[in-house]
Amino acid sequence: MEVKAKLNYLRIAPRKVRLVADLIRGKNIIEAQRQLQFCPKRAAKPLLKLLMSAIANAKHNFGISEEDLKKYYIKKLTVDEGPKLKRWRPVARGIAHEIQKKTSHVTLIIDQKEDKNKEKNE
Repeated sequence: MEVKAKLNYLRIAPRKVRLVADLIRGKNIIEAQRQLQFCPKRAAKPLLKLLMSAIANAKHNFGISEEDLKKYYIKKLTVDEGPKLKRWRPVARGIAHEIQKKTSHVTLIIDQKEDKNKEKNE
C-alpha cells in the first residue's frame, strides 16, 4: 500500500535538496530516519519532517501498525522546482541585477517491500 506525503514551497534550491534526497532514496524508513538525523545539510531537517509525516499518514489513514512499518521503504522521492521569488539588487552605474530565490516541491512515496518467498509459495 503506497503512502504519500508532499512538501511544497520549501525555500531551499532543488539542487541542494536533491543532494540529501539521493542519500535516502530506496532505503528502509528506519535507516532513512537515522541518516537524516545526522546529516549536516540544511535540507535534511525538512525531509525528516516529511518522512515523519508520511509515517503518520500510514498510521492514521491506513491503520498500519508499528511492526508493519519496519517493512516499508522509500519507493519514490522526487524534488521538483517550485516558483522563484524574484528580487532586485542595485549594482554599479544605476543598474539592477535580478536575484532568484528558488523553491522546491518534494513528493515522498513509501511502500511495503514484497516478500519474494510468499510469491513463490503461492
